Amino acid sequence: MDNPFNTLLLFLLAVLVAPSVTHVRSDASDHRYKEGDPVPLYANKVGPFHNPSETYRYFDLPFCVPDHLKEKKEALGEVLNGDRLVSAPYKLNFRDEKTSSVVCKKTLTKEEVARFRSAIDKDYYFQMYYDDLPIWGFIGKVDKEGKTDPSEYRYFLYKHIQFDVLYNKDRVIEVSVRMDPHSLLDLTEDKQVETEFLYTVKWKETDTPFEKRMEKYSLSSSLPHHLEIHWFSIINSCVTVLLLTGFLATILMRVLKNDFVKYAQDEEAADDQEETGWKYIHGDVFRYPKYKSLFAAALGSGSQLFTLTVFIFILALVGVFYPYNRGALFTALVVIYALTSGIAGYTATSFYCQLEGKNWVRNLLLTGCLFCGPLFLTFCFLNTVAIVYSATAALPFGTIVVIVLIWTLVTSPLLVLGGIAGKNSKAEFQAPCRTTKYPREIPQLPWYRSALPQMAMAGFLPFSAIYIELYYIFASVWGHRIYTIYSILFIVFIILLIVTAFITVALTYFQLAAEDHEWWWRSFLCGGSTGLFIYAYCLYYYYARSDMSGFMQTSFFFGYMACICYGFFLMLGTVGFRASLFFVRHIYRSIKCE
Repeated sequence: MDNPFNTLLLFLLAVLVAPSVTHVRSDASDHRYKEGDPVPLYANKVGPFHNPSETYRYFDLPFCVPDHLKEKKEALGEVLNGDRLVSAPYKLNFRDEKTSSVVCKKTLTKEEVARFRSAIDKDYYFQMYYDDLPIWGFIGKVDKEGKTDPSEYRYFLYKHIQFDVLYNKDRVIEVSVRMDPHSLLDLTEDKQVETEFLYTVKWKETDTPFEKRMEKYSLSSSLPHHLEIHWFSIINSCVTVLLLTGFLATILMRVLKNDFVKYAQDEEAADDQEETGWKYIHGDVFRYPKYKSLFAAALGSGSQLFTLTVFIFILALVGVFYPYNRGALFTALVVIYALTSGIAGYTATSFYCQLEGKNWVRNLLLTGCLFCGPLFLTFCFLNTVAIVYSATAALPFGTIVVIVLIWTLVTSPLLVLGGIAGKNSKAEFQAPCRTTKYPREIPQLPWYRSALPQMAMAGFLPFSAIYIELYYIFASVWGHRIYTIYSILFIVFIILLIVTAFITVALTYFQLAAEDHEWWWRSFLCGGSTGLFIYAYCLYYYYARSDMSGFMQTSFFFGYMACICYGFFLMLGTVGFRASLFFVRHIYRSIKCE
């Protein structure tokens, strides 16, 4: 596709990769300190440990507030990620040690005690950033030892926090926090309490170079024993799936070869002999599908999402999404989706015109709304839930305006430009056989040849290739694990595409052999059915593998996963149809059909 979209996509790579490279370079020059220099420390958010989407501003809990509270300016991706960084009440100047320094003395009212107690009961953690390095800790603990009745539990707030900082010459290399288990404030009873919050800072020299300070976070997801299990399970599933695919391909090739020989012999023996099998329906196999505008729009959206996924993988493999590059993935998704909308417009409209569609403008509108529409409705509902909960997942009005402007000024114009280019491409649909005037009647077929059983068969094999990796991805997206092994994920993605293509082609062949010529929608639905299996896995993960709870977390999990699975459905449906179209054209070119 030699058109302006390639230039735009190259520009996009420059826009996204350059900041991450310069970010690393700026780290090297900006993060140098002299003894006693202030080092930036920002408090980010608090929230229940088991509900990763349910986070609140740090000072929503009655902690000590600094004299001059200032908010850090954040990029689009950071805001989408729910980050709300504000200046923390602790002063951690470079190589300035402190022992039991007082942050503030405070009298907690009954209401504040109740808020802290509720937070401790829900396992609240806090997150901060010190010199762009993440820090976590729990705000308190529940004493359940020897107690069976929840009313007997005792609730304690940590009053004393210790920062352990490693430095190399003039740079901060690592930071961690420990809560003093002996300095506790009992908040079991509903009464006013007086307390003082303390902090200690310890500095220690290390040989670790500054360039490797982020490796600590990457290594947690690729420890040798984790990696061995990872590779073994991936290789195991890949070998199984590839053997099955190879077995299927061998059978299909053999059956096809026999078909070609049989049809060639039939032609030599008697031209008036009645045809059977897939050759019999050669006059119907290229009959355009019903709802061709919707079909073309689905192909356009699927092609765009496929391009988006490929570009995200390229950025991941070149190292843009290193751990705690806050919001980089969200920024990339928004920008790439906006810039690839031209691909959706071009693919949908050119295919719609090939199918002799007349109303290309309506087709273009449908393409623009097919994925964005459900995503927008889901976002509106979930953002309303987040606003009701006063969570940081609620997007500020300014961010919503920015996203709307991106959609209006970038996505929509590119979609229209792509549509105009597609309409003017004047490509004709390549059909090796002429289509007859009247469609043949499809014979009565057994129940297992109907759409739903075929979709179940088609989705199971590709899903079995990815389900092991799904656990790691879910634990990263909907938990606190870090995912950095993008190479394995890319291999799994390639295998997913191969298996989806093969299984859809096989099912299309068996459908045509049964003299059922309505394969267009079927191949798309069978290809995309893996998305439905992923959504079914969401149910299993939520109830069996996670501790998520509450209306907000549940609605966020199932709402956004529905959008992701719908995206997978469109993308893999497109892959399945494209593979089937290539196969059908190939087999009908190989025989004489009048």
